[in-house]
Amino acid sequence: MTTTLDIVIPTLNAGRTLGRTLAALPTPPGIAISTTVCDGGSGDDTVAIARDAGARIVTAPPGRGGQLRVGAAAGDAPWLLFLHADTRLDSATHAIIAHFVSSHANDDRAGYFRLRFDTADSRARRVERLAAWRCRTFGLPYGDQGLLIARPHYERLGGFRALPLIEDVDLVRRIGRRNLVALDADALTSPARYQRDGWLARPLRNLGCLALYFAGVSPHFLRRLYG
Repeated sequence: MTTTLDIVIPTLNAGRTLGRTLAALPTPPGIAISTTVCDGGSGDDTVAIARDAGARIVTAPPGRGGQLRVGAAAGDAPWLLFLHADTRLDSATHAIIAHFVSSHANDDRAGYFRLRFDTADSRARRVERLAAWRCRTFGLPYGDQGLLIARPHYERLGGFRALPLIEDVDLVRRIGRRNLVALDADALTSPARYQRDGWLARPLRNLGCLALYFAGVSPHFLRRLYG
């Protein structure tokens, strides 16, 4: 019996990367795919790229948490895969997604992918190792690692909250470290933010925002610091 998977991608002026992300979407055996792009008011060719790729297009005010929430609500497939517009999944994900869906249809597990940056810069490898340690130690994968989750479980948790920042951490904390599964495939992500801000400064800024969030600082205030 064929199951279905809704892939949800939030966008805001993502024309530079969205085409490659959509072209690399997984086609797991035995799973029918539907793609929803939730746009936050792009002024570039993002919507045209999504339309040309056959994606369902919905809109929401800019803010990744709210866009993910609206995008998820637009479909009804029993499984959801949340993916950033500058992240491509490698070919190994096809079989891995199919296996995860068939193995965890009746439990509360959610899967995420291994972070890889689309650059040969050795500094990227250090950030990737830091991300792997963070996930292994604290159970805190970020949104650029994707998230595969059964819709009933996602809805029981209350889904993504309409937060401007930290929406990924907010959701995975509710999923719980013991229910998060590291999937053996890469999420190949754009290094643009790190190249712009620095391979040391950007992780430190991310860590600072995370620490402030855990200390109770509002994500709306943190958005100003994140850049």
